[in-house]
Amino acid sequence: MEEEGGGVPRAVDLRLLRAVDLRLLAALRDCGRDPRVAAAARTLSWSGEHGALWLAAGLAGAALDRERRAGWLRGAALTAAAHLASMGVKRIVRRPRPGHVEPLVRTAGRHSFPSSHATSAVAAAVAYGALRPAGARVLPPLAAAMCVSRMVVGVHYPSDVAAGAALGAFAARAGTTWRGARTHA
Repeated sequence: MEEEGGGVPRAVDLRLLRAVDLRLLAALRDCGRDPRVAAAARTLSWSGEHGALWLAAGLAGAALDRERRAGWLRGAALTAAAHLASMGVKRIVRRPRPGHVEPLVRTAGRHSFPSSHATSAVAAAVAYGALRPAGARVLPPLAAAMCVSRMVVGVHYPSDVAAGAALGAFAARAGTTWRGARTHA
């Protein structure tokens, strides 16, 4: 950052960040003009509502992988906790959803920051990815697709998705670290 006259660092121009957010959203929302892209984005949005896809994956993993059942259930709990944390942040921040693009889906709420879909997707990718080597290859691209879908359907700004992804990763890593510390205590 450059310094102004008295040696005080100049703040980042928030207008520039806002302009980038708007441009990226408009570009990604334009991808939804392709009916196949729109259908895929709608499907991901629907399946990720309230973390349903990710919680179902954790429960399926627990049912099918008896050897790692406890890990799958802990991962599902971490995913649910991350999702709940994002909903709490939404209630505090209360950022309205984008109003300058036509959304392709209906939303459960009016607030957009952070993206709860991104939060639960990334939390699940981190928590479940550690359980199975194949999951570590499959889950991150699926979580990334979920994150991008929220902009393609026009209901989140890129900064909402980035914040949600960061919150999900933090929650899953913190929960895993805490769980490890508790098992060794």
